[in-house]
Amino acid sequence: MQNSCDILITNASGVVIPKVGIVQTNIMIEDGKIKALRKSIDNIQASRKINANRKYILPGAIDPHVHYGVYTPIEEAAQTESRSAAVGGVTTMIRMLRLRESYKNVKKHLEASKCAHHIDYSIHASILSSDQVKDIAILRKEFGINSFKIYMNLGEDLNHIFVDQEPGTHRMKESEVNMTDELASSIIEEASMVHSPILIHAEDPTICSQLIHKARKEKKELGTNSTLLKIWSDCRPPSAEVYSISKAAGYGRKFGSNIYFVHIGSTAAIDAILAEKEKGKSNLYIETCPHYLTHTTDYDNLAGKVVPPIRSKSDTQTMWSALRNGIIDTIGTDHVANRISMKMDDGDMWSVLAGFPGIATMLPILLSKGVNEGRIGMETISEVTSYNAARIFGMYPKKGTIQEGSDADLVIVDLDLEQRITSEILQSYSDYTIYDGWKAQGWPVLTMVRGEIIMQDGHVNSNTLGHGEFVARPVNVSIS
Repeated sequence: MQNSCDILITNASGVVIPKVGIVQTNIMIEDGKIKALRKSIDNIQASRKINANRKYILPGAIDPHVHYGVYTPIEEAAQTESRSAAVGGVTTMIRMLRLRESYKNVKKHLEASKCAHHIDYSIHASILSSDQVKDIAILRKEFGINSFKIYMNLGEDLNHIFVDQEPGTHRMKESEVNMTDELASSIIEEASMVHSPILIHAEDPTICSQLIHKARKEKKELGTNSTLLKIWSDCRPPSAEVYSISKAAGYGRKFGSNIYFVHIGSTAAIDAILAEKEKGKSNLYIETCPHYLTHTTDYDNLAGKVVPPIRSKSDTQTMWSALRNGIIDTIGTDHVANRISMKMDDGDMWSVLAGFPGIATMLPILLSKGVNEGRIGMETISEVTSYNAARIFGMYPKKGTIQEGSDADLVIVDLDLEQRITSEILQSYSDYTIYDGWKAQGWPVLTMVRGEIIMQDGHVNSNTLGHGEFVARPVNVSIS
């Protein structure tokens, strides 16, 4: 019946529909999908009604850049990190999977992931060897995994990486990767045959290695005029990003690729990508992360060690400007589900691990520092946290918008709600956050995935564990 539905959401201050605007409407939901948008609720019969209480409704956030399954096995990590995601209004998370062996073994990870997520999830496959290039076609055809990651930062003596744990075990796994030009080119060529998105970690290991050796030889450490994160930034400079960006974009032009540059945080990197875009013959996309909008090398805490490093105040200003002007396509968190004791090791700057949690703070930071401080509008939030990622990674219009037929993935946000950020309220496996003690104004108060309320007022419904489904993504994605 046209005038009946399972759920009716009313009384929103506005429904933010990407590329449409902020609309005064009510949302009818049936069988986990948007049935209709109606201005009038007269004669509508609903099994359940939700009063949005004059708050805004956004399309559920998609985090396209999440590391989980590395420090704990996926069947445990999925539970904790999808819970944390729901706290932050994220309705779909894309795992950055890294395997040492053949990706034919991905079936184990998919099986272990079933019934372990509160929210929907998908996978990017990191291609770390020439043998894995042969797995690309299998991943697309048999498993619906249709985006591939290249770590151009791995090589020289900077070739160490942790890969994902074997499901059912609690053993950290290490690997050594030498991402040669030949290997990178072959990955891009193979992935581009059906226009699969290729995610690029753009840093040149030779430049970084030389500078790290120089700094260590000079014993740059405490006692200098620089913070430790400034030394770290100098050792992995924007010039290393620029060199790698140019190389990847060149391969992209050769093969007509869809190249997606992850975690971009410097002015030089933005400028380099824009210059490469001018040359055409490929699609180039830019992802930044919340920490590049909020933190600088003045943050004197090794918890903030990350690659690429946190940069200068001028760089953060560039990121906000690029976000405001539509230059940045997506926000990904580069979330790493580790504990502070794992990260810090013996506290030496060189041995501290890179990466920190962030999936639950993405929307609160963007709402607080972006919307409430007048830097960006709600329409921009909807595009960079949902719509653009859905289009780039082949999930639109199932995900990434609020329209008839789309999944009822929604987040209600309260722009007036102010809370102090602590690791406890973020509900991750991680026991720390680089935003510890910050006051954020603007929080998700309800997270819905395919019509199911996962989080309400900060409380995640434990009965929704297992509701999250794997999102297979089709071959021949059309993006522009």
